[in-house]
Amino acid sequence: MAYEVEPPKYVRLAQTLQRRIEDGTYAPGTRVPSENQLVQAFGMSRPTVVRALELLKRDGWLESRQGYGTIVRGRPEVVEQKDRRGREALERDETQGAGRLIEVGRVPVPARVASALGLPKKTEVLMRRFLVEEDGEAVELVSSYFPAGLVEGTELGTDEPLSGSVREHLETRKKVRFDHVVERVSARLPEASEAELLDLPDGMPVLSVLVVACDASGRSLQVADVLLPADRQELEDIYRLS
Repeated sequence: MAYEVEPPKYVRLAQTLQRRIEDGTYAPGTRVPSENQLVQAFGMSRPTVVRALELLKRDGWLESRQGYGTIVRGRPEVVEQKDRRGREALERDETQGAGRLIEVGRVPVPARVASALGLPKKTEVLMRRFLVEEDGEAVELVSSYFPAGLVEGTELGTDEPLSGSVREHLETRKKVRFDHVVERVSARLPEASEAELLDLPDGMPVLSVLVVACDASGRSLQVADVLLPADRQELEDIYRLS
């Protein structure tokens, strides 16, 4: 049985406010409710409200303007970039994209993926690993994990590139329906095999975007660990801003 730890109150409040920004309830350029109004509306303490607002400011959703209050900035660029990576991981046609399928097989589920799939540690899962390349340089490593029972009767276990996305393949073969995605971003040091594939020097960290695709009930159908070399990602960001 997998156990999920409920996030702190201020994180849950920040998530609620973020959703309201995304659905247009709080439009860019408008003021969010005051601290007093949020305390009364959500029944939370002022310190909790303050921490939630600070979290959203730190991540670029809100900003403070002297004499005017807290203003909605909208969807941060870093979130747009993260979401693009997640969508690409789920929608990629392995026969069309720049890169190559480098590994397919059953492996013990990594600890960082086990909880996302709701599986005990060391449970065997299917992994498909795809290396994205641009101009002959490795720029992204995508390792997708699937519960063993879900891949029976599909072609996911073959070492041939799939035509069409994994999502389309599963929805057609297994009659499941992808409903929503949860993404978790973190930085970590790569494993030796990951560093070798991405041609990283010793000690170079990677940005990990863990993309958890679920059905309407919340059951995880696929987890993709998208690794981006930290040094090359920084150069890409500098180019976009110029």
